[in-house]
Amino acid sequence: MDLKTAGALRRLRLISAPEAVSFLLLLVCSVLKRTTDFNAVPAMGMIHGVLFILYVLFWADSWRRARWGWQRGALYFVLSVLPTGGFFAERMLRRECEASVLAARAAQTPEAAVGA
Repeated sequence: MDLKTAGALRRLRLISAPEAVSFLLLLVCSVLKRTTDFNAVPAMGMIHGVLFILYVLFWADSWRRARWGWQRGALYFVLSVLPTGGFFAERMLRRECEASVLAARAAQTPEAAVGA
């Protein structure tokens, strides 16, 4: 995995949890709006909207750079529209990044031994 692909996956991973939190807070604000006089939906809606747009942009960049199949790309998109899906996406992306780092290190080890 090259650095640009790793960076794209890292950006997607870092935005997925805040996007999920903002979605859950928006749901709580919606319930509070209907049950009390508290109305934070406009502010929370804008925050969630910005985070969701960033998630979709980072998702598209990651899909293109990592060359995911349509199933994996669709999975990460579906996780973005589920209230807690961003947490699962973050965990899956962390594992994917760690595996790619380990594979890259393993690939470098034989080259270093041959060059010595």
